[in-house]
Formats: sequence, structure tokens, C-alpha cells
Amino acid sequence: MSILTPNRFSALILMAWLTLLTGCGINTIPTLDEEVKAAWSQVENQYQRRADLIPNLVETVKGYAAQERETLTAVTEARAKVGSMQVDQSIVDNPEALQQFEQAQAQLSGALQRLMVVVERYPDLKSNQNFLALQSQLEGTENRIAVARRDFIQAVNRYNTEIRTFPGRIWHGILYSDLDIRETYEATTSNASEAPQVNF
Repeated sequence: MSILTPNRFSALILMAWLTLLTGCGINTIPTLDEEVKAAWSQVENQYQRRADLIPNLVETVKGYAAQERETLTAVTEARAKVGSMQVDQSIVDNPEALQQFEQAQAQLSGALQRLMVVVERYPDLKSNQNFLALQSQLEGTENRIAVARRDFIQAVNRYNTEIRTFPGRIWHGILYSDLDIRETYEATTSNASEAPQVNF
């Protein structure tokens, strides 16, 4: 029968402590932080997809509805404003920058909605195959944006909950105090819950 020496006893205590730490959520906060960043990247990815579709959509509409210059200009300018914003991973740590980015995206969404209303006035355009394909891709992208926003909101919710509840609150205070509560996506207009009204 072997006797436990102080070194063996210390090693056993250290191994037991490490085993306990691996199962107690010490890595949960950084894992959830990375999920928030990944979810935001997906939101940006879908916004970029939409921005890439817009020039082709505008050119297609322009051929049929040249007199709708004001609407086409509004879409082009809104897209340019979104494209000029400096956006990287740090935006999720800056509530003001996140809000400005979302406001610019909301302006672009509004301009696109007005463009779709204009299209209703041009039956030939509505039956154009290029336009129909672009419209379908844009609708699909808007759905992807909604899903990406939802996933981002859920990731932020999990992260914020972890650092505000036990045992995550303890680990946050000891090891991850540099990671702050994150702001989530919020609708940028007061009537965001209402469907846009279309009048002809």
C-alpha cells in the first residue's frame, strides 16, 4: 500500500481542482462572447448581400422608370451611406455605433420599400425576368437579415444572462471583468411594429 506524500497529495488536489473548473462554466463567458461576435458577423454578411443586389435592381428599374429619379436616388444614396460606414467586430461593443449602423440600414430598408411601390406602376417591369429574379433574391435576403438579427439577439441574451447570473457572475468578476454587458438590436423607428402602408 502506497503512502500519499505531500507532493502526490498536492497533485491530486490540483487535478481535482482542474476537473472541477472545467465543468463549472469558466469557459462559458468567452464562448458566448465569441457567439455574439459570430452572430453579428452573420448580420453584416446579410446586409452586405443586400447592398450587393441593390445596384443591379436600381439599373433594372431605371430602364423602365426613368422618371422615378427621386426614388432611385434615395435608394442609391442610402446604400452609399451604409457602405461608407466603418464596421468591424468592435461595433458590438459600441452601442452608439451599433445604433447609427442600424439607423442607416433602416433608411435603406425604407428606400427599398418605396422603390417596390414605384415598381407597381410599371407592369412591364414587374414581368421582366431580371427584375423578378432580383426581387426574389432581395426578398430572400430580407428574410435572412431578419433571421440573422434574431440569432444575434439570442446570442446577446445568452451572453448577458451568463455574466449576470451565478456562477457566471463570479467568473466575470474574477476573470472577464473587461467584457461588458452587450447592447442588443433594437428597432430604430418608433412605428417599426407597424407594416408600411402603400397607397396608389
